[in-house]
Amino acid sequence: MSIAVIGMLDEREPAISLLKEEIEKRGHKAIVIDISIGTGAITPSLKAQITDDDVARAGGSTAKEIRDMLLKARDKAVSIMSEGLIKKVLELYKTGELKGAIAIGGLTTTFISLGALRALPFGVPKLLVSSAAAMPAYANKLAEYFAVADITVMHTPIDTVGLNPLVKSLVINAASAICGMVEGFKPIERGKRILIALTELGFCDKGAQYVRELLEKKGYDIVSFHATGLGDRAAENLVRQGLFDAFIDLVPAGLSEYLLGGNRAAGPDRLEGACESSIPYILAPCGFDMISCGPLERRDKGDPLWVKRRLAERKLFIQDALRVQARTNEEEVRLIARAVAEKLNKHKKKELVKFLIPLKGFSSLSIEGGPLYDPDVDRAFIDELKKSLDPAIKVIEVNTHINTPEFAKAVVEALEECFRIQGLKV
Repeated sequence: MSIAVIGMLDEREPAISLLKEEIEKRGHKAIVIDISIGTGAITPSLKAQITDDDVARAGGSTAKEIRDMLLKARDKAVSIMSEGLIKKVLELYKTGELKGAIAIGGLTTTFISLGALRALPFGVPKLLVSSAAAMPAYANKLAEYFAVADITVMHTPIDTVGLNPLVKSLVINAASAICGMVEGFKPIERGKRILIALTELGFCDKGAQYVRELLEKKGYDIVSFHATGLGDRAAENLVRQGLFDAFIDLVPAGLSEYLLGGNRAAGPDRLEGACESSIPYILAPCGFDMISCGPLERRDKGDPLWVKRRLAERKLFIQDALRVQARTNEEEVRLIARAVAEKLNKHKKKELVKFLIPLKGFSSLSIEGGPLYDPDVDRAFIDELKKSLDPAIKVIEVNTHINTPEFAKAVVEALEECFRIQGLKV
């Protein structure tokens, strides 16, 4: 089986050479991919199957041009090499030749290689050996990769230059790890059961459990995602990979948090995975009734979000010092509704999109008597959504709140209506 070995030969040729040898000792083919950008002092003797120039050209440049731009535009050079590496790795994977990938290096190698590792489908063995992946300063950036892909990280407290006894031990372990993963790999067994993605959050946990129980009784398989921003990104990524037959998005608020600047922001492409994949998409508005704005100390420190949106003047739910939810206002929910409609209107099979509205509370916080109760603002969202959505997309109003068996039943009925439209037996 072929394993891509990714690294900078001009910095880490000894470690890469040993990694290649160890992989080949186990009967596998090592495809060395050189991502050197000219920062190392080694003139390598190891010949890469895919050279640094091959990678640079795939990214729209050349190895010489990459080296020329290092002093003035290093970030651009890294970006070009990253894009080129993604293309080369996916080319190998699409031929059926590539069964796994391992990258070894420091911070630059980490950032160049992570895009390619993330691009490989779920389940394909992917290992990053890095001395930089644990750096707190880059946690948010690294989360863009680790939050959405099953990348295994082998942290090294030593740098992987040279070939001292510690590096040698580390490389042998890394080779054993990636070979073991490749040898033990089994494709995802889908069988005949329908697989459904489900987002949930603490403010609709009962509702999500009711939905899950109903679906499981009907013989469906459910994969849950914690909609805290990172979980949303993972859901979108795996939906795009075609792993799911349907998506029940009880908590699509990663989009509203992105629009408003909240803590659970999931980025600008939230809600797009199911639309691009044209699978049944069932949504509810949990989370659109709040902005995650903790920790509480931000209120007293002139935090831009708190100041701009005047959150201190709003209804607040303070779970603890770290977690605070502020009520969204009418202007904000109308903005959210328009953005949601713009996303959903791009679904190629609009009859497979259903938006269910729990009229008595979008979450446990906005039910009557709840700390964020504001039915007038909820109604503004509903009105704006109806006005903005394509008429082919059905909005279903349910006279209950989101955490009830009745709402769960309506969700499942909407899903099965989509399945019938597709001609599936339910």
